[in-house]
Amino acid sequence: MKKILYLFTAAALSTGIAALAQDSGKQDMKKAGQDVKQAGKDTGQAAKNGAKGVKKDTKKAVNKSAKATDKGAKKVEKKTNPSS
Repeated sequence: MKKILYLFTAAALSTGIAALAQDSGKQDMKKAGQDVKQAGKDTGQAAKNGAKGVKKDTKKAVNKSAKATDKGAKKVEKKTNPSS
């Protein structure tokens, strides 16, 4: 009688462990999908912030170049102006 009880208990435990293992695999796949989705969002956000920095630096460089060009043009104008 005890052998049958042990056998039944062992069978019940092994079935329960197998069922848990299947759920664990399913949860792992679900979590992996969520992680990939979050990584995609984070990458997009990083690209957006990087582009903002590039835009700011480009604008700064263009304005600085325009000032230098204007300054150079005024120098040339001053040197070529015969009335001075």
